[in-house]
Amino acid sequence: MTGSPITRRMLLRGAGVAMALPLLDAMFPRLASAAAGAAAPKRRMISICATLGLHAENLFPDKPGRDYEVTPYLEPLQPVRNDFTVCSGLSHPDVDGGHPAEASFLTAAPHPGSPSFRNSISLDQFAAERLGGDTRFDSLALTTVGGTSLSWTRNGVMIPADESPSKVFTRLFLNGTARQVQGQMKKLRDGQSIMDTVNIEAKRMSQSLGKNDRDKLDEYFTSVRELEQKMVKAEEWSKKPKPKVDVQPPKDIQDRADMVGRVKLMYDLMHLAIQTDSTRLFTMEVVGTSLVVPIPGVTEAHHSLSHHGKDPHKLAQLKLIETAEMAALAEFLMKLKATKEEGSNLLDRTMVYYGSNLGNASSHDNKNMPVIVAGGGFKHGQHLAFDRQHNAPLCNLYVSMLQQLGIEADSFATGKTTLSGLEPTRAA
Repeated sequence: MTGSPITRRMLLRGAGVAMALPLLDAMFPRLASAAAGAAAPKRRMISICATLGLHAENLFPDKPGRDYEVTPYLEPLQPVRNDFTVCSGLSHPDVDGGHPAEASFLTAAPHPGSPSFRNSISLDQFAAERLGGDTRFDSLALTTVGGTSLSWTRNGVMIPADESPSKVFTRLFLNGTARQVQGQMKKLRDGQSIMDTVNIEAKRMSQSLGKNDRDKLDEYFTSVRELEQKMVKAEEWSKKPKPKVDVQPPKDIQDRADMVGRVKLMYDLMHLAIQTDSTRLFTMEVVGTSLVVPIPGVTEAHHSLSHHGKDPHKLAQLKLIETAEMAALAEFLMKLKATKEEGSNLLDRTMVYYGSNLGNASSHDNKNMPVIVAGGGFKHGQHLAFDRQHNAPLCNLYVSMLQQLGIEADSFATGKTTLSGLEPTRAA
């Protein structure tokens, strides 16, 4: 590799491994010496749907504007308060039916629960049609529990979402024959890192890089090792025998109940995919199940708790789960902000949209949906409050997001303009 120019398409190779590199100054020699801002910044978009909603009373502030009071669910996000906006009073017109509305979360296709329902193109795939080809993967669809997805083609066909962190990891980093890939995965389980496989090439390349690039590589390699360790631990726990109790255990509780743990792994994977510019468009479903989430103090199934009927006992347990979801989101946002890129950071370059198809899960209401938008070069630090009885179209936000990606779009589905009050910064 010595003497060869370093490009965006270059991979560190080893047996069964083709490992993408993070974006380095050395990949853009002309831009590195040019004035700051000469190159158009890379824009990314992450869309996340928590399918059992977020309890509105714990999320939405009463007061609009920038000096809103901190609510329980916004408390974990306060370290990045100036990097996100919370919105109330938004929904998709004519999207109803309770849980089936998750199919319309990124499409706004009407009446998803009806027998004649046909979906339309999702926000991420609309963007992928215009931005695809710039990255190894046009988009990445993820979920915590398989079976559904937020991503839909122009013909209304669902794009399957991947629920397995190890499979996503394999797609991102492992290459070669099936036997080679299987052998590399065995090495991971035995405590070895893919970094051991590409270490010689990595060291050789590092010798030709400047300090900033060496620091980026070190940060990236550390993130890879940390994620590997987390995946191995998760697999080890799934194989350990459980305590014997005199009750019927729920099925697949180890694999499916730990929603927050699975979300954190997916966040780590997205962080790596962004660092390597493997894709710039992500969707993820945070799927609530009829299992007991393994959080101290939670004794009832998540789905049952979401249908709380204002029962204080259920609301208290639901708060524990949803606060943990917000803490995981906050951790992800802070990690993006701490990762530098071309004089900025990954959070400034990445829109993170977190919401739900349900405004009130207890009554299956699809109005006044929870919406948090972070990063992406918008002016944040505010609560945008729209009419909670007569909601503004959520797709106005989608128009704003498409334009922030650099896509010329004046409308999307039921959105006919940008979202009032959400303004881009001059530079991100």
